[in-house]
Amino acid sequence: MITTARIETLSFEEAVGQIAAAESFRELDVERSGGRAYKKWAKLVHPDAVGAGRRATATDAFAKLSALYRQKPEVPVLHGRRRAYRMGEVFAHGDLAELYADGQAVIKIPRHPGDSDLMEVEAATIQRLWRDGDPRFRPYAARLIESFVYEDQRRCRRRVNVLERQDGMVSLADVREATPQEVLWIWRRLLTGLGWAHRAGVTHGALLEEHVLIHREMRGLVIIDWCYAGHRPRAIVKARQSAYPPEVLNDRLAGPATDIYMATGLITRLMGSRMPEPLRRFAAGCTYDAPRMRPQDAWALLGELDDIIPQRYRN
Repeated sequence: MITTARIETLSFEEAVGQIAAAESFRELDVERSGGRAYKKWAKLVHPDAVGAGRRATATDAFAKLSALYRQKPEVPVLHGRRRAYRMGEVFAHGDLAELYADGQAVIKIPRHPGDSDLMEVEAATIQRLWRDGDPRFRPYAARLIESFVYEDQRRCRRRVNVLERQDGMVSLADVREATPQEVLWIWRRLLTGLGWAHRAGVTHGALLEEHVLIHREMRGLVIIDWCYAGHRPRAIVKARQSAYPPEVLNDRLAGPATDIYMATGLITRLMGSRMPEPLRRFAAGCTYDAPRMRPQDAWALLGELDDIIPQRYRN
């Protein structure tokens, strides 16, 4: 793979070969630096930069390079209320939407216009968290930069949410191995974030691995995808029905006990057979079928968890 930095190290022959083999300018510009990459390639194969014996070869290579650059596809631009966003390659695939990154902004666009109502739920929920929740706990949810309606060329209208990018974080769905110590701090932070949301009157409604980001070195955690929030969820993740409690599947109702059930299931899957018996009993008490039998207060539950784990893990 040729990076922008490596272009300058190529010999004339290597540069000519790379350009001859390329079918698009994207193959020559893997870092998407546009004109900067073009100038570096042009400097290597420009006819005026080589001797007479190489001029014909350079002329052909330079002509092809210029043609490829002129044909490079324009990156679409989406115009929000705050600013315009460059829509390059897909950054991530969500349950309902494709996510694109432009600097520190993540642009979330639903694949189907009919899911725009769920984007509206997410935007309204994050705004409520910022308005009614304790400001000290805001890092537990990605900041909403803006939300607007976009109309495409076919006149289909979609609600677009622009969120702050979470650098250095990975989805729990991509975490293949986690030590028991890691699982415990993840559990504690999940309960902290949920307690913050519940105090603001918000139920997440879909606590699944793909909706939790962690920063392993900094021990940071962010709960994402608030599209399913509310006491009467408008939708569920159908591929993950087995992770939901009965009140969601049967009655489309959700509350703090729902989030606690799903967070506990997530942690149980993450720790697996390594879960000690005291924690297994603790988890069982959080996953009764009847929501009234489960804990209702995430912060109080955090205190109970701390009572049964070693002091060194309470951070």
